[in-house]
Amino acid sequence: MQIIQSRRRFLAGLTAAGTASLVGAPTRVLAEPGPETTRIRLAKIPSICVAPQYVAEDLLRAEGFTEVAYVATGPGAATASAVANGEIDFSLNFVTNSIVALDSGARLTLLGGVHPGCFELFAKRGIDSVVDLKGRNVGVQGLGSGPHLFLASIAAYVGLDPARDINWVVDPAVKPKELFARGDIDAFLGFPPDPQELRRSKVGHVIVNSTVDRPWSQYFCCILSGNSDFVAAHPVATKRVLRAILKAADLCTAAPALVAERLVAGGFASHYNDAFAAISELPYRKWRDYDSTDTVRFYALRLKEIGLIGSTPDRIIAEGTDWRFLNELKRELKT
Repeated sequence: MQIIQSRRRFLAGLTAAGTASLVGAPTRVLAEPGPETTRIRLAKIPSICVAPQYVAEDLLRAEGFTEVAYVATGPGAATASAVANGEIDFSLNFVTNSIVALDSGARLTLLGGVHPGCFELFAKRGIDSVVDLKGRNVGVQGLGSGPHLFLASIAAYVGLDPARDINWVVDPAVKPKELFARGDIDAFLGFPPDPQELRRSKVGHVIVNSTVDRPWSQYFCCILSGNSDFVAAHPVATKRVLRAILKAADLCTAAPALVAERLVAGGFASHYNDAFAAISELPYRKWRDYDSTDTVRFYALRLKEIGLIGSTPDRIIAEGTDWRFLNELKRELKT
């Protein structure tokens, strides 16, 4: 009953915000064949930046999916593995995690970038640039995690050797954010809601913000990936899922307060103010403007340069991406 009431309040809020049309099925959708399956499984991970897939449930139902399930998975590499192994069908994920998985032969297909930004690098006083991280202790969730891959790419970009110049700190018992907050490490790369929580608590200062700092702000952070076998067997369903996610991204821009409320009500976020801040800051409408191929090539080059993948960018793009649905939807969902 609580879920039903929450959905009714959400739909009422969309009407009040003038965005209810996002949920309705347009004539073009009705004219398309129905999805080959009506069951969809998406990842539920501890990150607010993937909000579009969390608020897409009503949009997915409008696309003909009658069973929409959110399956709890670990972030980053664990999400990529869950998609590739068929434990879930689709998920947004940081692009480097998907590239590393594709390099190892995972059954993933990248379908389209959804938003840039979200990562922020916090450091303690006296550290004012990435170069200053040489010889410092930097906390990450794990070697090979999204924050590790991204920060290693940043370090190499400014001339550091991420394997030798940075002391990576991994503590299975304590989150990197907590280590940073109590002063046990020098820097920490976080994604929402961690940056919002640290700023609210006035802990550390930001030396890199991938939402606004070049070159990172010029490329997608999160890209929607699908299980390759699902995509091949269910092309209509795949396009409908991507359409729902992209419309949900537009919704994040048009009604961030409603999205934040939905995240809290659905158990995807615990703090409304942090969720609202994250949704308001991220440029979700950039999915129309940025080039997904450029993003994969940029990050694949960075990862290959530091020896974290063996495949060339061209091979990753040729074997692990399918932009045809995205290209169709860019024409269809013009504003």
